[in-house]
Amino acid sequence: MRRITALSAVLAAALVAALTGCTPAADDGASPSPSATPVASATATDSAAPSPSATAEAEEGYPLSSFVAQVDAAEITLLTTPEGDEEITVRAEDVLTVPDQTPFVFLVKEIRGSWVELYLPIRPNGSTGWAQADDVSLSATQMRVEVSLEDFELSVFEGDQELLTTPIGLGQDELPTPGGVYYIRELLAPPDPDGIYGPYAYGLSGYSPVLDEFAGGDAVIGMHGTNDPDSIGGAVSHGCIRLPNDAITELVEEIGLPLGTPVYVEG
Repeated sequence: MRRITALSAVLAAALVAALTGCTPAADDGASPSPSATPVASATATDSAAPSPSATAEAEEGYPLSSFVAQVDAAEITLLTTPEGDEEITVRAEDVLTVPDQTPFVFLVKEIRGSWVELYLPIRPNGSTGWAQADDVSLSATQMRVEVSLEDFELSVFEGDQELLTTPIGLGQDELPTPGGVYYIRELLAPPDPDGIYGPYAYGLSGYSPVLDEFAGGDAVIGMHGTNDPDSIGGAVSHGCIRLPNDAITELVEEIGLPLGTPVYVEG
């Protein structure tokens, strides 16, 4: 059984703000109880870093391995172009539920000399910025998640090996799950494993394309369990990706998806 590399206890109360776009339509405004239940956050990766020249791709065109950049500071200032002068500052406190106990990671889009282009967990979806390689710690993972909006299906791969495929619930037509390239920014354990979020919830780097906020927080897209198994396979959420509880539990407790894992959502 694959272990999550590391777990750190944090407060579950902040889950309300972390996955605000995920509550089912029948429970508008509902949110997990703010009790002090442990929340888990995995380390960036436990894989050996491949050569930056590695270009192998899966049949779908996705890379078989990806770089993850970890920032040890509480914020990072990036440039919109290498050696440009327009800056973007991303603060851990703005994008993580419990920033002092969760690794601050980014998915790497490109490495160009001493510069790395990072996918950013900010609006608009797909935003990137360039950082000096010396400002981050690079590692790698062969894990990736592929989501088919058309087939209501999620698959997890390690390199070219398929580890899990499961049916999923997705956003309603008027509150769609957005396509694009995202990554896992944090892992949370809701205070009630039998509640609307199930036993675990991954916060992704993307946001609802329709909702600016929800239940007092930003409308972050997540992957989580559910207390409504009959909703799997339907367009039911406010944009989040809903998994059966046994599938999300397997992802966390057996497969151990690392933070920074790319999530490719294709419609």
